Amino acid sequence: MNLKQANNVYFIGIGGIGMSALARYFVAKGLNVGGYDKTKTDITNALEDLGVLIHFEDGIKHIDNRFLNVETTLIVYTPAIPNTHKEFNYFNSNGFQVMKRSQVLGEITKQTFCLAVAGTHGKTTTTSILGHLLNECNVAVTAFLGGISENYNSNLILKGTDVTVVEADEFDRSFLALSPDFACITSMDADHLDIYGDASELEKSFVDFSEKIKPNGKLFVKNGLPIKGISYGIEDDSDYSVKNIKIINGSYVFDVKTPNALLENFKFNLPGRHNLSNALIALAMSVEYGLPQPQLAKALASYKGVKRRFTYQIKTDDLVYIDDYAHHPEEIKAVHQAVREMYPDKKVLAIFQPHLFSRTKDFANEFADSLSKFDEVILLDIYPARELPIEGVNSQWLLDKIRNDNKQLVQKSELIQTISLSNASVILTIGAGDIGEEVKHIKKALSIAS
Repeated sequence: MNLKQANNVYFIGIGGIGMSALARYFVAKGLNVGGYDKTKTDITNALEDLGVLIHFEDGIKHIDNRFLNVETTLIVYTPAIPNTHKEFNYFNSNGFQVMKRSQVLGEITKQTFCLAVAGTHGKTTTTSILGHLLNECNVAVTAFLGGISENYNSNLILKGTDVTVVEADEFDRSFLALSPDFACITSMDADHLDIYGDASELEKSFVDFSEKIKPNGKLFVKNGLPIKGISYGIEDDSDYSVKNIKIINGSYVFDVKTPNALLENFKFNLPGRHNLSNALIALAMSVEYGLPQPQLAKALASYKGVKRRFTYQIKTDDLVYIDDYAHHPEEIKAVHQAVREMYPDKKVLAIFQPHLFSRTKDFANEFADSLSKFDEVILLDIYPARELPIEGVNSQWLLDKIRNDNKQLVQKSELIQTISLSNASVILTIGAGDIGEEVKHIKKALSIAS
């Protein structure tokens, strides 16, 4: 059975951000869509509003009969599920077509002009900028996003099927299922060492990905990375470079030097040099695709961002509350740079929930270094996601490494009360676990207090 023969698509781990984008895509195609996830979230609620059948207990008896037809049902799963998953093992043992999310994306993009965004950081923001630019320039694009776009309130942009924009995810080497026409690599910092073992293996996988680009395709690489391609960077000698940067009313205004011209007067509303770099590579890929500067400038100025990517929850003269998905030391450093650039004289409280025992263990010193830069630090317990605990690896162990006298470990149930005792005027929540579920409660409490 190929994708075109499937009438029903069943997702194991449907609440994941990448999985739910695919689910939305198949709903838009008119297929029956259902799935399992372990917890109910805003994402699963939104899918249920679209008519998707979702349950939250692992067991065949909970699955609607239409998804038990082996001839017409495609099973899509996330590698994050445990190998003891009952539904996954049932489908695997009974002749169903079972595919990883990345394999399905690979099949969808085969017949399109595919632009893929790879890198250990910056994928989601870059993909959402690129999808927005193409959409606003009237390209028939489908963009699968790894976050909820503020412009579309969705993780799927669906304007047509000639062009696809996708995140090329290095986790589990998923990006090797893609064969893009254009691809970029934003960063290659060590991560996912539970999968790769060491940084050299991760680097090798990016080289392998670069070799997946179709003949006559183009690879864009951030200046300084050890892979050759069209280079991009900020205020440097790259093929594409941001020049003449100004900050006006909290927004970047800048020009872009291309290999052939200087494109002037772009405006970008997201803070932080890392976000400016993401905007640049999205512009570079759009220019190489053939889109004109006036339309691109107008589109970029209207870009609003991605939820949980330096998202302002409160922004007043007296109090700023920002939420961000950062879960790697380099990402936390980028958040720190952005907040210091925007609020150089204000006290900053960072509330961080570490994500994965293995990542915390592998980068404990780097996490401690990046968190030590804030004025005040609150740690939550480690969010385990797909992992079992590792002896000796916990948030108290990480807290002890942070060089900051104003630090504490707090249980989630005590978080709001602890925040209320701080005199910081800029508050950050950071992390990729379920800290995102706390944001609305924190925002409400801070709004009442102020």
